[in-house]
Amino acid sequence: MTGPAATGRRPVRRNADVLQELVPLAGSRVIDVGCGNGGLVRLLTKRGARATGLECQASQLARARAAAPVGDEDYVEGVAEAMPFSDRTADVVVFFHSLHHVPPAEMDTALGEAARVLRAGGLLYVSEPVAEGAFFELARPVDDETEVRRLAYEALGRATAHGLEPDGEHHFLHPIAFESYEAFADMLVSADGGRALLVEALEDELRQAFVAAARRTDDGFAFELPTRVNLLRKRA
Repeated sequence: MTGPAATGRRPVRRNADVLQELVPLAGSRVIDVGCGNGGLVRLLTKRGARATGLECQASQLARARAAAPVGDEDYVEGVAEAMPFSDRTADVVVFFHSLHHVPPAEMDTALGEAARVLRAGGLLYVSEPVAEGAFFELARPVDDETEVRRLAYEALGRATAHGLEPDGEHHFLHPIAFESYEAFADMLVSADGGRALLVEALEDELRQAFVAAARRTDDGFAFELPTRVNLLRKRA
């Protein structure tokens, strides 16, 4: 583990491409922890994985279950620190921009749970947004995640206590785009319903900052999101 951010210009790469490059998906039993609306679960299923999404927010779980299935994917209610899965039943556990949403006091427990459900030699894939860049500064007035993202990274450094060995760290810029400010605001609220009132109160400020920070494209408003992926492997 090399630190919260890599130095130098990072390549622009899509999250899905990085995941598929680093993780064998076809035929693998994959658990997506904090799956949100299930978008990644459906992508995993399309790539041949036997995927299950774990989600604690009722509204997000409802959106995931309401989406048209692409295969035999399923969704389960629960939290990262008490996963409702049997020991040694998963080939891959994914935390996709979700580890920093686990209560800080429970982050180590959540990683221990990932180790518990992984088979020997299984992979833990943790993708986290890095607390820097224009997009981070744009969202910061709504929810400054600097501290929780730092704590999540530090928890990964302690994961060897659970039998999870580092197997690579990767830094890149993920391109993200929104059709409108409203789409951006919806993303902020869908990630955490408790943000709704603040997003509404800050609408004028956020809207101006959004337009100023974005790169205009034919499809709307584009950003590059600094991202770090940590891959850990469960000891045999």
